[in-house]
Amino acid sequence: MAEDETPSSSVDARTSRDLERPRIGLALGGGGARGLAHIHVLEELDALGIRPAAIAGSSIGALIGAGYAAGMSGKEVRQYAVGAFSKKVDTLRRVLQMRPGRLGDSATGSFHLGQFNIETILAAFLPEKLHGRFEDLEIPLLVTATDYYGHKCQLLEEGDLLSALAASAAVPALFAPVRRSGTLYVDGGICSPVPFDVFGDRVDMIIAVDVVGTPRSGLKSPSSIDLLFGATQLMMQSITAGKLERQRPDIMLRPAIDRFRVLDFARIDQVLEESRNVRLDLREALLRLRPELVADRIVEQFSAAP
Repeated sequence: MAEDETPSSSVDARTSRDLERPRIGLALGGGGARGLAHIHVLEELDALGIRPAAIAGSSIGALIGAGYAAGMSGKEVRQYAVGAFSKKVDTLRRVLQMRPGRLGDSATGSFHLGQFNIETILAAFLPEKLHGRFEDLEIPLLVTATDYYGHKCQLLEEGDLLSALAASAAVPALFAPVRRSGTLYVDGGICSPVPFDVFGDRVDMIIAVDVVGTPRSGLKSPSSIDLLFGATQLMMQSITAGKLERQRPDIMLRPAIDRFRVLDFARIDQVLEESRNVRLDLREALLRLRPELVADRIVEQFSAAP
C-alpha cells in the first residue's frame, strides 16, 4: 500500500502546483521583420514548459502569435518562417506577382504606395491552419487593428482569422486597408504597438515583447521609405511609453533588432542570430519573478546535459 501511495501523492502535488500556476498572457508587438525575433520567445516558452493562457498580437506579432495559438511549436514557426523568407528571389517574385498593375521592384521603392493586397499575400504565405476561424485555435488569440474611420483601436477575437490578421498587418503606404465586417482597418501596430494592456482579467501575468526598434543612425541620408518607417517607429515608441506609465507588463523584452529594417524579411537568418539572447533575457526574468515556474525544468535540462 505504501508503495502505491507515493506516486499518487506525487501526482496530487503536481496537480496542486498546476492549479497555482499563473495564467500567462503573451503580448507580441509589431515591427515588421524585426518581429521575427518573437520566434525565440516561443521557443524558450516551449523549452520551459510554459503554455500561455492567451496571446495578443499586433501586425507581425499577430501573425506569429496566430501560428503559436494554432498549435505550432516555436520550432515549427521558425522552420516555416525560414522556408518562406530565406529564398530571396523567389519571395520577391511571389509578392510582385500579387501586385495589381505593372510590375516594379519593391526592394528599390519603385512601387506605388498602398498597392499590395495584404490578405492575398497572407493567404499565399501563411500555413493552411491559419485560414480558419478564431474559434479553431488552441490558445485564445486577441488581434489588434486600427479602425481608420472610427479613430480607435479594435480588438478582433472571433470569426474569420485570415481577414483579422490582414487587418492587423495592413501597414499604410505598403498595403491597401482591409475591410472586415463593414469596418476599414489598417495596421494594429499604429494604435497598439505592444498590446500588453488588452487581456483584462483573462490572465494573471503578462510577458510583452517590444520589437519596434529605433531608426538606424549613420551618415547616409535615409531614403523616403526609411523616413516613413522611421517616423512611424518614433510614433509607436511614444504610444508605448504612454501606455507604460499607466500599466506595466510583468516582463518586457526588447530583442536586439535595431539595425534591421522593417522589410528585412529576407535577412531572417541574421535577425534570428542577432536576437537570440532574448531567450536568456526571458529565462532570467522568470527566474527572478516566478522561479517556481521554471526551476524544475531548468534543473531537468541541466541534469540531462552531457
